[in-house]
Amino acid sequence: MSTAHGQQNTGDQNPHTAAEWDARYADTERLWTSNVNPSLIAEASDLAPGTALDVGSGEGADARWLAERGWQVTAIDISQVAVDRARESFPGPEITWLQADLVVDDVPGRDFGLVAAHYFPILAENRSVAQKLVDAVGPGGSLLVVGHAPEGVRAHGFDPADYVQPDDIATLLEGRSADGESEEGGWEILTHETRPRGIPAGGGHHIDDVVLHARRLPAR
Repeated sequence: MSTAHGQQNTGDQNPHTAAEWDARYADTERLWTSNVNPSLIAEASDLAPGTALDVGSGEGADARWLAERGWQVTAIDISQVAVDRARESFPGPEITWLQADLVVDDVPGRDFGLVAAHYFPILAENRSVAQKLVDAVGPGGSLLVVGHAPEGVRAHGFDPADYVQPDDIATLLEGRSADGESEEGGWEILTHETRPRGIPAGGGHHIDDVVLHARRLPAR
C-alpha cells in the first residue's frame, strides 16, 4: 500500500512525496494485488462492524473488504491517483476516499472502531504520525498495524531502525507514566507476533510479518 513518508527523500529510491507516488501509480494499470491482506482477515473478521480508517489504502482492496462486511470506511492515501482509481472501482457510499499525507495532515475523523495500517512505513523522524493513528482509535476500538519483519527489511536493503515498527507502537501503547497509569488511556494487546505472510513480497525478501492488534479500553 502507498504511504505517507513525508516530504524528505532519504535517497532509498522509494517514492516519498505525493507527486512521486502519483507518478508510480500512473506508470501502471495496477500497482498492488487485489487480494485482501491476510492479517486483516485474521484480526478483523470477528470484530463488530462500525467505523474504520484504512491508512495507505492504495487501490482499495482492504477498504472494499471491510465495506462488504458492514463497515463504514474512511480510506486515505497520499496519492490522488490511487484514491481516484480506488473510488472508480468502488464508488458506493460505504467508503469515503480521501487524499491525505499524515505527516502534514490531520486524520480525517476520530473515535474509529478500527484503524488499520498495513505496510505503512513511517520514517523514524515522523513518529508523530504513529501518535495520530493511536489517537484516532475510539474507546473499545482496535488498532491493527502490520509491517514487514525486520530481517526481510534488511534483506531488501533497508534499515528497520529508519522506520517506526509495530514493536515501537506496542511500546508506545504500553507506556506508563510516573504514577503507573497508562499514558494512552489504557490498551489491551490482543496480538503481537511475527507470522508467515503466506505469499512472499519484495522480490522474495519479505517472508514474515509483524502483526500488532490492540484494543483501546473503554473509559472507566
